[in-house]
Parts: sequence; C-alpha cells; structure tokens
Amino acid sequence: MINMSKKQTRMPMQDPETRNQNFDEVSLGYTPEQAILEAMRCLRCRKHPCMTSGCPVHNHIPEFIAKITEGDFEEAYQVLTETTSLPAVCGRVCPQYLQCEGNCVRGKNGGRPVAIGALERFVADWHRNNSAAAEENKDAETSADSQKKVAVIGSGPASLACAGDLLNLGYKVTIFEKENVLGGVLTYGIPEFRLPKEIVRNEIDGLKKKGVKIELGKAVGKEFSLDELLDRDGFSAVFVGNGAGRPIHLGIPGQEAEGVVAAADFLAKANLENEMPKAENIIIVGGGNVAMDACRCAARIPSAKKVTIVYRRSLAEMPADPKELEEAIEEGVQVSYLTGPVAIEAADGKAVGLKCQKMSLSEPDESGRRSPVPVPDSEFIIEADLIIEAIGTKSDNSGIKGIELSEKKGYIIADPETCESSREGIFAGGDTVTGPKTVISAMGAGKRAAKAIDEYLSK
Repeated sequence: MINMSKKQTRMPMQDPETRNQNFDEVSLGYTPEQAILEAMRCLRCRKHPCMTSGCPVHNHIPEFIAKITEGDFEEAYQVLTETTSLPAVCGRVCPQYLQCEGNCVRGKNGGRPVAIGALERFVADWHRNNSAAAEENKDAETSADSQKKVAVIGSGPASLACAGDLLNLGYKVTIFEKENVLGGVLTYGIPEFRLPKEIVRNEIDGLKKKGVKIELGKAVGKEFSLDELLDRDGFSAVFVGNGAGRPIHLGIPGQEAEGVVAAADFLAKANLENEMPKAENIIIVGGGNVAMDACRCAARIPSAKKVTIVYRRSLAEMPADPKELEEAIEEGVQVSYLTGPVAIEAADGKAVGLKCQKMSLSEPDESGRRSPVPVPDSEFIIEADLIIEAIGTKSDNSGIKGIELSEKKGYIIADPETCESSREGIFAGGDTVTGPKTVISAMGAGKRAAKAIDEYLSK
C-alpha cells in the first residue's frame, strides 16, 4: 500500500535550545515504524530518476526502499552495499536535496520527496546494531592475486571506498595517512552533531578486520614519494585520494590578525581535540556547507554571545543545504546577506571587527550565476573577536611528483571513468582531482578506481 501523504515522516530531533549546548547528534533517526511509513511514500515509478539521474553511484533506491516496506531491513542494507561503501555516512551528510531527493517525483507539485537519506541512514544503523556478529564472520571475496600490493594515499571517503573494494578483491592494501588519525574530512571536517565519530570508526574497523595495513603520520613528498612506493617498496599500483583540505584565505587587509582562522583548522581542533577558542562575537565568512558546520560549532562555544554568517549573495544563491541553514538559524545563528568583507579591524594585533560593504547582484552571466557588486559608500563594521574563513579549500599536491597536475589549481589530472593519472600504475580520485565535492561523489571515484586497478593488475 502506498502512503500518499505529501509530507515526509518527521524524524525525531533534539530541541534547538538543548542541542546548541552539546555535540550529540541532532537528528535521532527513524524508528522501524517511522521508516516503514516513510518508505511507503515511494511510488516505485518506472523511470526512478532518484537513482538514474540523482545518485552519483546509482544506488538501487526503489529496491532498498521496497525491502523496508516489507520489514526486511537487513536485505535493504545488502541492496545498498551493492553500490555504496558508506551508507551510514552518506545517509547523514550527502546533499540529498540536490541528488536523489532532488529528483524524486514525490517532490513535484507541492509535495515533499521521499526522505531517501533518512531511510539510508536507518538501514545502515539497523544493520550496525543488529547484524554485527554475522558481518564479522563474512568472508571477503578473493578473486585476485593476494600477493599484489596496492598503496592508498589518504583516508577520506575516496580512499576508504577504494581500499574496501580492493580488500574484497583480495589485494594487500596499505593506507598512508599524513595525519595521526584516519577518516580524512569525515573525521576532522564534519562535526560530531552531524556525523558521530563512532560511525566513521565503524567503517575503518571493518577495513581493519579485512586486513588493511595502516601507516599514520606518513605524508607523500616527505616520508616517501610515488616513485619509492612503486620502485622501492614493491607496490603494484597506487591510489591517491588525499582530498582538498588546504584552506583558501580571504586575501583582505588585516587577515594576519590573531583571531582570524580558517574553517578547516577551526573544525579540526573542535573535532579532534575538543578545543575551541574563547570568543563572544563570531563571524563566519561564506555560504556553503563548511560555513554551516563552522557556524553551528561556533554557536556551541560557551562564551559565544553572537554568531553571524556573512555572505556576499542572497539566500537564493546560497549553496548550503537548506536544512543545515534552517537548523543553524534555529540554534541562534544570524545571517547577513549581500554583505562582502573588506578588511579585518584589529587592535594590538587581535581582531576586533570585520569591515564590510553592502552588495547588489548583477544580471545573470552565461552560467546563470549573478555576481556580487559593491554598493558605493556602504561600508560598516561588525564587531568580532573571532573571524572564521569558510570560502573554500583546495588540494595540496606540492608533494606529488611525477604525474600531471592542473596548471591553475594543482589538482591531479585523471581520467574521470578509470581514475588513471598520466603515469602508469598511479590512479587518483575524489576532491584531489575534482576539487571539493560531496562524500558520495568521492566514494564513487574510489570505487571506480578500485575496479580500474583490478583490471590493470589482471592484465
């Protein structure tokens, strides 16, 4: 029976006034009854655009949702893992509103799309809580020569997906991670209240059980080179998935002042060290999902009195997940739209404010995007003792030698389907190739790379 309600089944959540005082997960997840009720909203339409047009890895969405309606949650999980390596992660942090849910036919004509992300999360959580013992005893596939070794550089979503698939194929895999903790952006970049670290640890523990070897504190270009991995250390292939975690700075006067920090650094300290600066008036410059993570973390600083997002365009152009913005505002964050930063105001070397100017928007260019244009004589100052730059990141491939990089941004140039780089035996995927994108996009690249590496080593 189909549930014809135009409204989604509401997921239980922490109250805003409670959650902005803690780092516990905001969304509490569906109960089995709620999951079945929401799954029954799926029309099982013939063309299933949620899967074919919306999902970067083409998850079998109608099929796994059908299994939920039957109450067969474990089989729903097995359907998902045919195409995705990280359902518990993707169900929480993927921008479903742009992907699967954005293409759901239930979202047309005034209705709300099926809550595909929430259902994916429910299935993954149910499996983790109810099927752990069975999973431990499950044998990995071994169709390849287990004596061949593959090096994986980085431990974010692209690398974890690639390593997992290669382990299932029987290869010996070593992950080289420059930090002293695994998980990449999943660990240092996404707050606990959106993605509990237990979820990431569970994925990594699964790789450990399959026999992955892990080398922490090992950065390419410092402790080893690509040449050494292939020629000295006996690896048959290398996958580079080192992400794009190097921050882009504002480039305005005064940015060297104390109290001006990059969002990546701010989030890393909060996530890895439970350390946040003491500040009362906090500004986050930017309008993407990293800005949302940063502002919501900032709102949880005990000393915080006012947290403001400064964004050069209007709400219509803001790229952040609308749900994340809504939750940030519920938690007390304010937004100053059409506001551009001009300079950091400082006293005794410490930030005390952000000089801004009002912006207007130009007519759309050929891509349809409207550019911010300064309004003359509109400068003003917002008081701030902490200013967080959240205007983007790029890859740091300064230690990558021997393969072709893009001239402007330094991204690795690789085939989008096979992930092959300009050098035989070296593959690359995820943000280090494309620039910052979604978790599932990076994961998809890792899976494509694993397939291509297997074909390369099977010749």
